[in-house]
This record gives sequence, structure tokens and C-alpha cells, in this order.
Amino acid sequence: MNEQHKLDYNSPIGVIEIISTGKAISSIMFTERDKIVNLLNDETPTILKDCYGQLDNYFKGKLFKFTFPYFFEGTDFQQTVWNALIFVPYGKTVSYKDIATSIGNDKAIRAVGNANGKNKLSIVIPCHRIIGSNGNLTGYAGGVWRKEWLLQHENHLLGQNHTMKSTF
Repeated sequence: MNEQHKLDYNSPIGVIEIISTGKAISSIMFTERDKIVNLLNDETPTILKDCYGQLDNYFKGKLFKFTFPYFFEGTDFQQTVWNALIFVPYGKTVSYKDIATSIGNDKAIRAVGNANGKNKLSIVIPCHRIIGSNGNLTGYAGGVWRKEWLLQHENHLLGQNHTMKSTF
């Protein structure tokens, strides 16, 4: 098994813990800590430094797509959902039903929501862009307030005053 390495990023909406194997990122999750524990240093693996830099540029409004290597572990269904999330454009939203339809399983709305909640690559696999069919913000592992912040951040950078629904 590959050794895990950790690095914290102090985002405008809380500390994010980044975990890698040294070759790819496996987790990017908000913590409830208010202190940085895993510090950037000379021995930090390059993959973590790249992820850190790209997250920093995302929050500064300079990056719209992530390019560092990552991987996710989950059931075949979860991976199908997560792969569909990648195609939701920056600053746009789609519903859980839209995702279910896109993966060819119209009735899997709740299962899509459950898979969305198990996504360990916050922001990069943009589960924050998935909303209820009624347009309401629902569930987010990092807290609905963070989901709202991320959507407003993306919309502001696109010069929009509200979240636009997308078809993909």
C-alpha cells in the first residue's frame, strides 16, 4: 500500500486537508479545524504542492479547471456518478435528477445524492454544483453554507448574479 502524505490549505471558507499517495491526490476535504496542522515544507511531495497551488489559484479566481492527477475509490455506481460530475461546467448547476439521467438511470436520484455525499475530492469533483430539482441547495459534506459560497464565488468570477442551470 502506498504511503499517504497530508497537507493543509487555509481556504477562505476553512481548512482543507489534502491527502495523496505521492503520485496522485486521493482526498480534498474541509475539516472542522481552524489551525493548519500539515504544513507546506521542503519535503512536501510535488503532487501536494501542485494541488495546493491549484486550489490557491481556484480561490483567487485564476483557475477554472484542475489538472493534477487524482483518483477516487468507490463502487462502480459511485465512480459513474463522480465521472459525470466532472462534466458540470464551472459556475453552472445541474440537479441530482439531471445527473441520474446523464448516467442512464432516471430513477436513481437518491442514489446519485448518496454518491455525491461520498465524494472525497471536494471542489475538484464539483459536487457543490449539484442542486435539488426545485433549485434549492441541498446537502454538502462541507456544509451547505460552503456550497453556497463556492457557487457564489464561481458565479461572481463569471460575472453572473445567480447560479445558472446547465444542461450537459
